[in-house]
Amino acid sequence: MAHIDAGKTTVTERLLYYSGRIHRVGETHDGTTTTDYMAQERERGITITSAAVACEWKDSRINIIDTPGHVDFTAEVERSLRVLDGAVAVFCAVAGVQPQSETVWHQADNYGVPRIAFINKMDRIGADFDRAVQSMRERLGTHTVCLQFPVGQEDSFRGIVDLVRMRLVEWKGEGIDAEMLVSEIPEEFREQAAQGRHDVIEAAAEFDDTVMEKYINEEPVTDEELVNALRTGTLQNKICPVMCGTGLKNKGTRLLLDAILDYLPSPVDVGRVKGSEPNDPDKELIREPSDDAPFSCLAFKILTDPHVGRLTFVRVYSGTIKAGGTVLNSRTGRKERLGRLLEMHADERIELDELRAGDIGAVIGAKTVSTGDTFCEPKHPIALMPLTFPEPVVHVAIEPKSKADQDKLSDALVKLSEEDPTFRIRTDEETGQTIIAGMGELHLEIIIDRMLREFRVAGNVGRPMVAYRESVRQDAEVEVKFVRQTGGRGQYAHVVLTLGPAEPGEDFVFEDKTVGGVIPKEYIPSVERGAKQALESGIIAGYPMVDTKVTLTYGSYHEVDSSEMAFLTAGSMAVKEAAPKASPVLLEPVMRIEVVCPDEYTGEVINDLNGRRGRLENMELQGTVRKLHGLAPLAEMFGYANDIRSRTQGRASYSMEFACYEQVPRNIANEIMERTGSSFRF
Repeated sequence: MAHIDAGKTTVTERLLYYSGRIHRVGETHDGTTTTDYMAQERERGITITSAAVACEWKDSRINIIDTPGHVDFTAEVERSLRVLDGAVAVFCAVAGVQPQSETVWHQADNYGVPRIAFINKMDRIGADFDRAVQSMRERLGTHTVCLQFPVGQEDSFRGIVDLVRMRLVEWKGEGIDAEMLVSEIPEEFREQAAQGRHDVIEAAAEFDDTVMEKYINEEPVTDEELVNALRTGTLQNKICPVMCGTGLKNKGTRLLLDAILDYLPSPVDVGRVKGSEPNDPDKELIREPSDDAPFSCLAFKILTDPHVGRLTFVRVYSGTIKAGGTVLNSRTGRKERLGRLLEMHADERIELDELRAGDIGAVIGAKTVSTGDTFCEPKHPIALMPLTFPEPVVHVAIEPKSKADQDKLSDALVKLSEEDPTFRIRTDEETGQTIIAGMGELHLEIIIDRMLREFRVAGNVGRPMVAYRESVRQDAEVEVKFVRQTGGRGQYAHVVLTLGPAEPGEDFVFEDKTVGGVIPKEYIPSVERGAKQALESGIIAGYPMVDTKVTLTYGSYHEVDSSEMAFLTAGSMAVKEAAPKASPVLLEPVMRIEVVCPDEYTGEVINDLNGRRGRLENMELQGTVRKLHGLAPLAEMFGYANDIRSRTQGRASYSMEFACYEQVPRNIANEIMERTGSSFRF
């Protein structure tokens, strides 16, 4: 996990090569890497979807997921962290901790995932190992423990000093098969190595009584004791071991494989997984990470494959499942038959007979599954903790380019939304537009590109319209007589009513205050329906009227000519006549916004919010970041995702939800009415 371009995919490629899983190394700039297999990934040189691969190293099996670095694809990181037991955080030796590094680090905190850090790109101009480690301490607040220090930096980077096993590791040659040479630490580095080893032992002593005793008595600590103590501290999330190297030049990645086995947890170390009764969320259930325990797994990703259909990625927490086995989906209560079991190697598939506790694989055959569902043994139901995803922040309208594409567009959107829980679709009831929502403009750009390539359907993308509303600010009383005489039976209705404001959020209130039966009871609902119909299109710009109250006070009727239709028409006419006299106003949706940003950007964020007609309600300091709470009109918030990133160098994140409707300022209301062609002006 890391920021964009820190080198995650390059490092993953080396781990797969050195473990013998692949026999030729691919590069992101050539579009030949294993885990970046989508056409869009290869063209852009970025990771878009998390790819699962597995490899063997020293008699252990390692499941690896290479995640995207772009904030628009944060859901891919979220779901990967939920099902993995440990993480390798990759940092650029030049830039240190970057914005998305902070985001993924906090996501890992939320799931309590132990981490080791790899400072990559030690060969680049400007690389500085100490500065990168310092940025981890300052910006992530983590207790770093450097297990290595580099020999040379930038062009002169040639090796590392291993402080755990007290040795010098250098590389001879530049290619993928560069020879790793291990030797004694030279005289010039011995003092620095002795101090570094002392610091490592001091950090490890806190987690092991034997190491603590030896540290106090200044006795030598064995390598094995040191590794065990560091492992304990890492598993408790108290320390983060730090290593370095360069993925591109193949230096340090084999040692990283050793470190993954030494310090990151196996499923047994993570221990029992907690869940709950499917029908009783308060009743806690436990599953042991054992092949003998009742089967349970979490579906963390769904993929639509053109060849085999729907693939469901699962992480098995307990028990085993054989191909063709039947499981219970604890969310739906339905049984599913898992036809085929697969081990995924990016976009390649290997058929398996069974999946066991700790495995990550894919199943074919699950029909009614969505991201975050639990599959379990029918006799022992359990619901594991589901995944949570951030709300989409960018909404745009989409329509098919031709009538023939209408059904294909709907089908494509549904399949893409099943795969991606941060991609949402809805239909705007007022405009009839299909609105798609995602985490950012790049996210939606990729979605639209995938629609064209995978589903052969093109769409026109526009900008959604703001759903304005209208209301009134004071009472206005009117009297209306509706009389029609066209030979034979006529129409007659007479009403006196008052239109005024209701409490915010009440939408529409109708009150009958007539006395003495001046209007028969059977006609009262017709007056209410007529009033309600009239409010569906306001008088300012045709938007629906909300938070209004209609009070019927008086009227009269004709024994022959009065009817429900006559009173419905009279009620509608009366409201339309009263509205211009009741001080009408235009309302706009106002969003509640929460911005989390580093303290130094607070002023910039507040100024920007003020420029968007927003207002700050309160702010709080949390560690090194500020949390700002405010309100701003939706009409001013288009493009906010990109603006806030550029103003804070991508280090701020925000969430936005509907709060209430508020009056539009007069000058802006007049502009809106000009656009809609209304003749009404304030």
